[in-house]
Amino acid sequence: MSRKAKDDPTRREFLRCAACAAVGTTAISSTIFDLRLINTAVAQSVVTDYKALVCLFLFGGNDANNLVIPTSTTEYNQYASARQNLTIPTASILPITPTVSDGRTYGLHPSCVGLQTLFNTGKLAILSNVGTLVGPVTRATYLNRTAALPPQLFSHNDQQVQWQTSIPDAPARTGWGGRAADLLYANNASNVSMNISLAGTNIFEVGASVSPYNVGTNGSVGLANLSASRLQAVKDIIALPHNNLYEQGFAKITDTAIQNNALLSNALTTTPVPTTVFPNTSLGNQLKMIARLIAARAKLGHKRQIFFASVGGYDLHGAQLTAHANLFTELSGSMKAFYDATVEYNVADSVTTFTASDFGRTLPSNGLGSDHGWGSHQMIMGGAVQGQRMYGTFPTLAVNGPDDTSTGRWIPSTSVDEYSATLARWFGVSNTDMPTVFPNLSRFARPDLGFML
Repeated sequence: MSRKAKDDPTRREFLRCAACAAVGTTAISSTIFDLRLINTAVAQSVVTDYKALVCLFLFGGNDANNLVIPTSTTEYNQYASARQNLTIPTASILPITPTVSDGRTYGLHPSCVGLQTLFNTGKLAILSNVGTLVGPVTRATYLNRTAALPPQLFSHNDQQVQWQTSIPDAPARTGWGGRAADLLYANNASNVSMNISLAGTNIFEVGASVSPYNVGTNGSVGLANLSASRLQAVKDIIALPHNNLYEQGFAKITDTAIQNNALLSNALTTTPVPTTVFPNTSLGNQLKMIARLIAARAKLGHKRQIFFASVGGYDLHGAQLTAHANLFTELSGSMKAFYDATVEYNVADSVTTFTASDFGRTLPSNGLGSDHGWGSHQMIMGGAVQGQRMYGTFPTLAVNGPDDTSTGRWIPSTSVDEYSATLARWFGVSNTDMPTVFPNLSRFARPDLGFML
């Protein structure tokens, strides 16, 4: 091969695009594809309705102490005493009106106008103090070292994986979204995966037979910049007989990727773009594409879809007040726009969006920001959500109080397993199959937290 051929940028671009297109496919080979036939035999009863789950991951560890703020006098004074320079003034807090009261009053961060509207109109619920757990933990068992704890408890990477797999105490190769998809995939009539990521690689959507399909905010990557003649040449090459197993595998991957790209691109092209205005931000654009993919569900042959979106920047050890305000503006505006788009497409009752994050953060300020914590508050949004309610148990905001490890890190009162299982049950995972998706669920008292209709 000549040096010119090696260095040809057009050729390099082709190989890069071919690899990207191959990654963004469900069926890695015909053998993997045939596993769907096995799924058909063991899948749950055929569904006739449509449902989608949208996981919105806040990478870095969101400081939910400034997302949901108690406004009753005693609790707010505890909050302000510990938060110091991170305190949100009472006059700026956006009030929310839960339909069920625990005797306290609450509000949201001043940047969360959209979330306030969603909550007060019954389309958003808040789950208090949820986190990764191997089993129930109290302050006493934590301090006495008599409770099993998630490994690498305050590590970003480890906790991200544990949130997405719901298996904190053993190596996990699949996520709970992937395991749910393994059970429900046979309800779809499509080669395009029901698990679609707008945020690249994640373990949440990886199953034993289902793999996530990665797309961008403009749609499928495909074999970009190829003319029709070159694309046909690629198809002709992969259609040739291949004796080498690796060549066979690559040819099947590429062929499936080309077909899936054509199907998805056509579905998006022939589906109306939402008139709802989304923020022109990373998260806003991800959620806009998810809305379009939901609108194209029939053309994709999907009765069930699971999406993964994410935004980073929440690891705020410093400059927190300004950065957090910007992040919450993006989060609130994007979530509100996405809900409005589901209303526009007449699927609001069929789409449930939920947040997750590495962990919470310390209640006390470190002087500039906050440090890694444990339990945190999460949000669930959609027409099928029993909204305008706060679920779980809000922690006592006291350093060295009954819910604290000792440094203002909340010991979760609700497990990721309980949170996720409630979503999965609504999505269609049966009680019989729940242990397959959540092997540790039986260790906890509340397999259904009640926030879904």
